[in-house]
Amino acid sequence: MFRQRTGSSLCYSCGKLNRVDAATCFYCGARRPGLWGFARLAGRLVGRLDFAKAVTVVCVVAYVASILLDPAAALQARSPFNLLAPSLRALVRLGMTGAIPWTAGLWWTLITAMYLHGSLLHIVFNLLWVRQLAPPVEELFGRARLVVIYTAAGALGFVLSNVVGVPWTVGASGAIFGLLGALVAYGRSRGGHFGVAVLRQYGQWALLMFVFGFFMGGVNNWGHAGGFAGGYLAGLAVGPIERRPERGVDRVAALAVVAITAVAFALALWTGFAR
Repeated sequence: MFRQRTGSSLCYSCGKLNRVDAATCFYCGARRPGLWGFARLAGRLVGRLDFAKAVTVVCVVAYVASILLDPAAALQARSPFNLLAPSLRALVRLGMTGAIPWTAGLWWTLITAMYLHGSLLHIVFNLLWVRQLAPPVEELFGRARLVVIYTAAGALGFVLSNVVGVPWTVGASGAIFGLLGALVAYGRSRGGHFGVAVLRQYGQWALLMFVFGFFMGGVNNWGHAGGFAGGYLAGLAVGPIERRPERGVDRVAALAVVAITAVAFALALWTGFAR
């Protein structure tokens, strides 16, 4: 049902037709071009994925869970900025990152912390930015590469902030800056009137958001800087679809990222509740 055992499939590397059970691609030499029969399934899964909606659902579920773990603490708001703010204990149990868990070797918090948020305003603003920026990144880079860019940028942002010593941090803002970084990378490499317009619009947004972060307490500007750099580098690495259309290897990479994210949450729940 899920695995194709006979017939032909497109090579994940070069996109040309091969036998599904071929050991190597006849055209480019890639090993197992049919991905053991799962190439078609990978294409279908990624093709149906609405990443912005998926991020929204996971973030909302994680936020509600963090509130329910310690509702008394969440109701002790002192200002609109910490309205319905989960407790530190609840966020740590769900996979909060920072220099402390990083030193303890909890690598998976680099992923899980992207989907956790520190207050109602925090999650609302971040999800609005995800909904705003994910579509243009998907249009220019492709759906599968969007998944890779978002996750790689968010993780790199947390790596930088953890290394410099930010003790605790959560939020999708590093990944959001990564989307801006990818768009800036596209604008710079594309050139021409369209490239300049993309660079100007999203570069200005990135600059304004970064400067704004210095005027608000509790903002992880190291995470923003690292996320922007990660998105910029990821955008250059994967390239836009106008230069190289998405192929099976991009879909496999996206599925690998989704699988790693699922494993990260499983590890966070196990360390937070089962131990």
